[in-house]
Amino acid sequence: MRLDEIRIEELEVFANHGVFPEENVLGQKFLVTAVLYTDTRRAGKTDELTASIHYGEVSAFIEKYLREHTFHLLERAAESLAEEMLLSIPLLRNVRLTIQKPWAPVRLPLKTVSVSVERGWHTAYIALGSNMGDREAYLNNAVESLKSLRGCRIEKVSGFIETPPYGVTDQADFLNGCLKMETLLYPQELLGKLHCIEQEAGRERIIHWGPRTLDLDLIFYDDLICEDDDLCIPHVEMHKRKFVLEPLAEIAPYKRHPVYGKTVKEMLAELAE
Repeated sequence: MRLDEIRIEELEVFANHGVFPEENVLGQKFLVTAVLYTDTRRAGKTDELTASIHYGEVSAFIEKYLREHTFHLLERAAESLAEEMLLSIPLLRNVRLTIQKPWAPVRLPLKTVSVSVERGWHTAYIALGSNMGDREAYLNNAVESLKSLRGCRIEKVSGFIETPPYGVTDQADFLNGCLKMETLLYPQELLGKLHCIEQEAGRERIIHWGPRTLDLDLIFYDDLICEDDDLCIPHVEMHKRKFVLEPLAEIAPYKRHPVYGKTVKEMLAELAE
């Protein structure tokens, strides 16, 4: 669904951002334009301010944040402000920020220098598995670790199912599950966090498809199709794996595979045949 826009145009903020020390001390004027992406339907129907985003409060938020923080780069100022807005402002799904610096010290005539970024919430699905030690505790701890990550919100967690090993069959049965989350992290950043959580659980990558205390796989990320050397989205073999599809169907039966065009429920039914 296409989101609606609320625009704040060229809000004037006096702040201390810049590479040169005098910019951090003396300060200067910045102009901020923010496009807030949200769903205004309920506000349009009810005429209630609480059903939308209060642009006056958002303007005060932007001014206060940029005034109370100091950054060398406009890129850093825009990135940090966008993240803080998305974490702090209810109903905000995406934001496009432009920060202009009218008096950039380049010793040449120019009107302004600006940086624009667009950031927002993404939906990711993670498969969880364990076949060593206290399997349920490893999976529950992984969910809690993901909950504690800045810029991550857990929406749904499936029940856990016991499944036979895949690939290397001479090992203990697995406990498997899936979760749905919203995240501000990019796919490679999220993958890095998953690997850190695995390592904290004592995961050792010795035998491919071998025993493991914790296995976390990124299955879907929005409708992204990605084929990097170390990351394939959607997960390359997820449509062949009942231990992924079964818990995933519990929380997202109608999530559609962006390559094959089939829902999770349909892929699970085909696998059963």
